[in-house]
Amino acid sequence: MAKPAEKAITPDDQRLLFEIEDRIAVITLNRPEARNAMTKRMRNDLCTALRAADADDGVDAVILTGADPVFTGGVDLREVAADGVSEKPDGNKRQAEDPAQACRDTAKPLICAVNGTCVTGGLEIALSCDFIMASDQARFADTHAKIGVIAAWGMTALLPRAVGKRMAKEMTATARFVYAEEALRIGLVNHVVPHSELLENAIGLAAQIVASTTPATAATMRIYDDTDGMSFVEAKEVEEQAMRDWTVDTDDMQRRGLGK
Repeated sequence: MAKPAEKAITPDDQRLLFEIEDRIAVITLNRPEARNAMTKRMRNDLCTALRAADADDGVDAVILTGADPVFTGGVDLREVAADGVSEKPDGNKRQAEDPAQACRDTAKPLICAVNGTCVTGGLEIALSCDFIMASDQARFADTHAKIGVIAAWGMTALLPRAVGKRMAKEMTATARFVYAEEALRIGLVNHVVPHSELLENAIGLAAQIVASTTPATAATMRIYDDTDGMSFVEAKEVEEQAMRDWTVDTDDMQRRGLGK
């Protein structure tokens, strides 16, 4: 199971792993000695890998995970401190790409397999994926305000959509950890599974997606994203327009036995 993403990793840098098997791409943040804190290079490499998976006709689903013991907390704060500048979109010539946006831009179903602590920028990345599967050892928190910064990868838009405004405010104001079972209860994650079986279960979910994928899958996923926050009437209009613009592949339907 080894197919490197073009320009995403090099033989002497394995901080990001990229593998494809059975039409499933698995991307792993692989800097466990630094708790998968993401350097600028890692963030850029992640964006490149996501684009490579999205453009690959041999991939129908993508899994993003981390090397134990954690998922990630987002940016490498030591690198930020060493730069001596804030990570603002303007004025920082060494600014990296936004990996959460790259997740949202990925048209193919994207599963975030959260293997441990997932906080701040890491939580924004997870929330930007289509599905979150959590290990029973996973825990989540938004610590942006606690460390004195404002989120920049979408937290204030994404978190209330997942758990509701009141819970989102509580998570940000307290910076407390939400553990796996509570995360499932409040709708932050789709599934909680035993830690040792996380990747196996994520691959199983991805395999179900692969088995059901048609050209309409990515298009429908995009409608969900594009209509997020719209009224029912507005969202229904978008759906109806998409259907009017869609060309049904009747031959493919018959091959799949769906035309009966």
